[in-house]
This record gives sequence, structure tokens and C-alpha cells, in this order.
Amino acid sequence: MTTHKYKDIEYSLKKSKRKTSSIYIERDGSISVLVPSELQQDEIENILERKRFRIYSHLAEWEDANTSRVYREFVSGEGFFYLGRTYKLEIVEKQESALKLKNGQFLLRRKDLSNAKELFINFYKEKGRKKINERVDYWKKLLNVEPNDIKIMELQNRWGSCSEKRNVNFHWKTIMAPLTILDYIVAHELTHLIHPNHSEAFWNELDKVMPDYLHRKSWLNIHGAGMDL
Repeated sequence: MTTHKYKDIEYSLKKSKRKTSSIYIERDGSISVLVPSELQQDEIENILERKRFRIYSHLAEWEDANTSRVYREFVSGEGFFYLGRTYKLEIVEKQESALKLKNGQFLLRRKDLSNAKELFINFYKEKGRKKINERVDYWKKLLNVEPNDIKIMELQNRWGSCSEKRNVNFHWKTIMAPLTILDYIVAHELTHLIHPNHSEAFWNELDKVMPDYLHRKSWLNIHGAGMDL
């Protein structure tokens, strides 16, 4: 993506073969604009002008949501999320593996403290791969879609993505969320296999299989910033 500025709106721009235009407020508060390849700069700026009120409304929501952001330390007693529950960390002297979840606690071997973040990320990726594949199998049947590939990865400021090649990707942080919210993220991305945008048709399609998606979406907007390392 390339960075642009229109009046007081700074945004990243990406052009592709898509047919519609979309504007996203990313998890770090930045603005991303996705448009068809043939769209000219003045046309893009017209879209931004028309959507100005909505953009700033969403930015205000993002600022409110980020009051839940937590900066965690890898010390005994610190809490870490897994499937919506908080598990306290205990630093231990000896155990067979560097990090494990046992008896309601995360146990981290002291000699591995310098690699704690990487160990947690690997834990979330491993657990996420199994659970997310289970949820994809469930929701793809309801939506009557078939993704080409599913990956758990670092997605920077997004919970999930769906490519033109019908590959569906999920951020490793999604496994921190309660199952109902994880289901929202999964169903959301799979719906993009039907509508590769956030048009009214997209939300209507998601509503068919998840009538309470707005409640789940709101939860993620409010609490999502707290799911971090």
C-alpha cells in the first residue's frame, strides 16, 4: 500500500481488480482505502469526501475501544487470554517444555524468559490452527463456501483477510477471543468468499447465518485492543 493524504485524512491506498471501493479503520487507528485499479485520484478523493463523516465516526469508536489496550509483562501473576478466559502466568524453574497451559495457569520456564513473546505467539498459532480449522468447517457448510487455503499468521492490524485466490487468513491473536467472537471473525472472512467487500449484500449474507453479528462485532471493537502481547 502507498500512503496518501486528502485534506486532513491520511490513508494507505491499495488498488486491485476488485469492483467496489472499501474504507477500513485498522486496529492501529490508521485508514486503509481499497479501490478498483482504474479509479483516478480525483474519484478516490470524492469517495473520501462523501465518507468523511463515517470515517471520523469510526475513528472516534476506535479511540474509545483502545481504552481497553493492555501492555503485558512476562512476570508471575500477569494474565494472558486464551479463548476468552484469562490465565495467570507462573514463572517456574524447571519443566520439560518452555511454555505450557496446565491446571489453569500458563507455566513459563525461567531460562526461556528472553523468548517469552515468541513462545506465546507459537502457542497461539498452534492452538489457533486446530480450533480455527474446526470453526471454518462448521461455518463454511452454513455459508456453502469452500476456501482454497487457511492460514494462521501475523496480519498486523487485521483479525482476518480473504484473498482473490480464495485463501482465508487469520491473525494468531484471534484465539485469545471468546468462541462466539472467534466464530464472528471466521464467519466474517468466509462471507467474503461470496461478497469480497463490505456492501449491504455482504452484511445481509452474514446476517442469514449469524443474526447477532452486530453484537459480536461491537464486542470485538470494544475489547479487541486488549487482546495483545
